[in-house]
Amino acid sequence: MGVWWGPVLRALVLQAAWALGGGQVRYSVPEEAKAGTVVGRLAQDLGLETGEAEARRLRLVSQGRRASVEVSGASGALVVSSRLDREELCGKSAPCALRLEVLVERPLRVFHVELEVTDINDNAPLFPAAGKNLSIAESSLPGSRFPLEGATDADIGSNAQLSYTLSPSEHFTLDVKSSDNNRKSLFLVLAKSLDRETLPVHRLVLTASDGGRPSLTGTMELVISVLDANDNAPQFNQSVYKVQLLENAIEGTLLMRLNATDPDEGLNKEFSYSIVSSVPAGNRDLFSIDQKTGEIRLTSHLDFEAVQLHELQIEARDKGTPPLSGHCSVELEVLDVNDNAPEVWVTSLSVPVPEDAAVGTVVALLSVSDRDSGANGRVRCAVWPAAPFGLVSTFAGSYSLVLREALDRERVSEYEVEVRAEDGGSPSLRARRGVRVPVSDVNDNAPAFAQAVYTVLARENNAAGAELARLWARDPDEADNGRVRYSVWEGGVGGGASAGGGWRPASSYVSVDAESGRVWALQPLDYEEVQVLQFEVRAVDAGEPPLCGNATVQLFVVDENDNAPALLGAGGGGPGPGAAGSAASGPGSEALWAWAAWGAPAGQVVAKIRAVDADSGYNAWLRYELWEPRGKGPFRVGLYSGEVSTARALEEADGPRQRLVIVVRDHGEPARSVTATLSVSLVEGAEAALAAAGSSSSSGAGLRLGAGAEGGAAAAGAVATTNVWLVVAICAVSSLFLLAVVLYGASRWAPRAGVLSGPGPATLVCASEVGSWSYSQRQSRSLCVADGAGKSDLMVFSPNIPPPPGPAAKETQPEPPVLLDTVSGPLCLASCPFPLVAVLVRLLSLSILSCSLGRRWWEPR
Repeated sequence: MGVWWGPVLRALVLQAAWALGGGQVRYSVPEEAKAGTVVGRLAQDLGLETGEAEARRLRLVSQGRRASVEVSGASGALVVSSRLDREELCGKSAPCALRLEVLVERPLRVFHVELEVTDINDNAPLFPAAGKNLSIAESSLPGSRFPLEGATDADIGSNAQLSYTLSPSEHFTLDVKSSDNNRKSLFLVLAKSLDRETLPVHRLVLTASDGGRPSLTGTMELVISVLDANDNAPQFNQSVYKVQLLENAIEGTLLMRLNATDPDEGLNKEFSYSIVSSVPAGNRDLFSIDQKTGEIRLTSHLDFEAVQLHELQIEARDKGTPPLSGHCSVELEVLDVNDNAPEVWVTSLSVPVPEDAAVGTVVALLSVSDRDSGANGRVRCAVWPAAPFGLVSTFAGSYSLVLREALDRERVSEYEVEVRAEDGGSPSLRARRGVRVPVSDVNDNAPAFAQAVYTVLARENNAAGAELARLWARDPDEADNGRVRYSVWEGGVGGGASAGGGWRPASSYVSVDAESGRVWALQPLDYEEVQVLQFEVRAVDAGEPPLCGNATVQLFVVDENDNAPALLGAGGGGPGPGAAGSAASGPGSEALWAWAAWGAPAGQVVAKIRAVDADSGYNAWLRYELWEPRGKGPFRVGLYSGEVSTARALEEADGPRQRLVIVVRDHGEPARSVTATLSVSLVEGAEAALAAAGSSSSSGAGLRLGAGAEGGAAAAGAVATTNVWLVVAICAVSSLFLLAVVLYGASRWAPRAGVLSGPGPATLVCASEVGSWSYSQRQSRSLCVADGAGKSDLMVFSPNIPPPPGPAAKETQPEPPVLLDTVSGPLCLASCPFPLVAVLVRLLSLSILSCSLGRRWWEPR
């Protein structure tokens, strides 16, 4: 029971408080407040504690119209829910108070809340109309007053107190009168007399400003039209008009059109023309005037010999009250005329004219006459255009039309010649006669191609009969002289292996359509056979004699990826570290073999796959991919170099042999490929070094191993059987070595001319950054072995191959191959003075390697 007594007591206390305070809460909010604006803490002002507003369902009671405020459920605050417009809610009433009913449940109570919406200056003064038209007579006196309607403002208080201003004007001012109820009367006062002819319409702007902060304004345009008074007489733009007229003018000829103006308007502006008098007096009937337009026309024939000058007096009278009039005079001078024009006849015409006609050829005979006499009968003749024809006078009144320049039918095929005749009268009269002169054609133009050289691209393996290009030669002649036939004149491919070893004419590859000039392919083109086919096309017309023109066609064959990569076999010595030997080959694949030493570090090159592609460009750009084994194998292959190197250090657990399947692909579309199978035999480091030294000392085939694991086992067995003999040979070789040292010391005293090497120094050539080191010497070959020796595979160029262009070999230090640790310095065999010493030194190196290898074999495993 104690739980329920708390709210009941609070409700009783709240009821008592409301009874003492009148039971009403007042709030104030400015109009146009944003939605969400807190008007007041309604729940707190009603005495409700935190949380009770939502528990007791504090809410507003609708009274038939949409409320612009609402109660926030959680906080119990009175907030703005929609736009508050004081003018819409209360109009001009002040103050603007909204009475709201608030309902509280548990227990049920109703409270009254008064919300006052205060005014802001959100309404500009508004005139009844955007513009007002006034009409004021031009004769109105200064000081005249004209009432105006003021503006209204929907706001209240100072926001609705209006003041008025008028745009600057020298003719009008504004008079504002305030009445008792704070209303203002507006009057437009005329300050200066009006002149409609100077300014017929006055445009003023009346501005009303309210007292708000900031102030808002409203405008109304006053358009004042000035009513006319007849205070101006019609006026002519000239007091005397002078005009000349030929004596042979026909009836109705317009002499002139008078132009009078009256700056008034309405009836005051309307006026009529009339002829008041004429000199001579009896000639007034020769002329008539239109009362409205002022056009003066001839009503009879003039006679220059009777009267040379006519003078007319013209009046313009308006229709105002009283009517006003203006006057002018018109002087007409009659001119004598040349009544007869010259006449031209063509008596003989010889057309068409050949374009190769000689200069001076007579084309036509003309006759010219004029029926007038004196100066009016003297006729001058000329031809237009002035070239290529001219007139030659033969006798009085006769002319010959002759050729004065060479003709070119291709430039102008027909001439419209005009013979012009002019007499000597004042004014002179002219006559024209047109003569049409066509030009006949001769074969004087050879066919001409648009280009001297045509470049045509054709893809190889194109279909026979495919159109390769279309040539067109222009011959400006006509008929048979301009009819062109085409043919392949000369050109072909020959001399090289690409063309089959002999010269082949272009007509065996292409054909030209005689009528259209289309170039057709007679057979499919092969880029590997023909890269560029150059030939001439001749165009011959059918004229007499025939003329011809030539054009050169350069047909470039565009390569397609129609050749798969081809693997190259091992070059030079036998296979060893860094070289791959060929074991077997088949269609689309190649079997290679090489060996590597156990314990070789990562990155050690053990072989290099070489492949070529007969295509060009991207079609011949090769990439190498390791197909098998997949995953993390002990070897990897260079993507573009083809070098097979160790991916990690080799271990005995990798087995005696590794089989690598390498796919060589080009970049064509679609790509073509070849597969190489590389068998790598894993041997001891001493065996690999011995094999490398043996292969380098060999002059030809060197040491060769069989393909597969059997080749590696056989090599290991052969070394084991010869170890005993190698140990025995150590003593003999040591003796020979002592002899070599003695001979070498003696050679120090020998002259330098005794060196048996070739006359030129050895040239060092590096094929590429991913390629191999190569040496070339004219007569003798040299091989240098040192700690910083080059990469694994070495090629010795033959004497007839020149060294590659460019700078010397790069000074790079690739990783050394697997050698015996006992070799501490460079041992250059090419520098030895005697061949015997070189042989002994080689035997010494072999003995040292054999000793090491034999000791390893004799030790128990």
